[in-house]
Amino acid sequence: MVCIAQYLASIFVLSKDTSIRKVLLDDNLFMLVLAGALAIAGGYIINGFYDKEKDLINKPLKSMIDRLVGQNTKLTLYFLLNFLSVIVASYVSFRTVIFFSGYIFGMWLYSHRIKKIPFWGNFTSAILAIVPFFAVFIYYKNFDGVIFIHALLLFLLILIKEFIKDLENLKGDLAHNYHTIPVKYGEKRAKMVITLATICCFAPIYVLITHFNVGYMAYYLIFSQITLLLSLVILWSGNFQNRYILIHNILKFVLIAGIFSVLLIDLSWISKIKIVI
Repeated sequence: MVCIAQYLASIFVLSKDTSIRKVLLDDNLFMLVLAGALAIAGGYIINGFYDKEKDLINKPLKSMIDRLVGQNTKLTLYFLLNFLSVIVASYVSFRTVIFFSGYIFGMWLYSHRIKKIPFWGNFTSAILAIVPFFAVFIYYKNFDGVIFIHALLLFLLILIKEFIKDLENLKGDLAHNYHTIPVKYGEKRAKMVITLATICCFAPIYVLITHFNVGYMAYYLIFSQITLLLSLVILWSGNFQNRYILIHNILKFVLIAGIFSVLLIDLSWISKIKIVI
């Protein structure tokens, strides 16, 4: 999904007047996206490696599947994916190698230490999730204000999802001494933080609708507002894990819908495809 989002952002937001064909056939962009995909895959492996004990409580089915693969195999694959990411990045430039090397280190540091720190763990996770997009922003040298507003909204949505995950994983975090917000401050305060982050989402949504030409994407933004409000109602209706899982899935849907809503910013691409056909 990250790869699809990077290409859609490149075509419809970042590349300006560049043709769709030219963006799709850009080998440097492909290498950037591939380097990011390899690094993210490695990040998931190392994150699961450090969370293996916690996941026995929070995700028993996932843990059963993960145990089919040995720890040495996981570490070997982790280092191989990171090595390939750096090699692929070297095709673009030395600065790209430095960028992804720092990104890989950041994901390791988050998995090893930062994720156990309340607030900082959530913020770092959300930042790491949007870093691959900044690689594409820098590549196109497009720093329009609308891009940063979109990035802020994406960051807030991912941040809320991370807060919800902490409520989902409360039992495992408590058992293994993860100092998340629900563990340290309680579920009620965690919900207050989620509510505050949700309210903050309305600011970039309002700015995007009223100050920028986002086309039919405005309908998605209105839909996301309604969905976020519904999530708050579900959140405050009780302390049940199945409700936290439901909210988590709702947020995933909002994020995925947001990726494809980029297509609605400018529908002129439909006529271009018709012409090609």
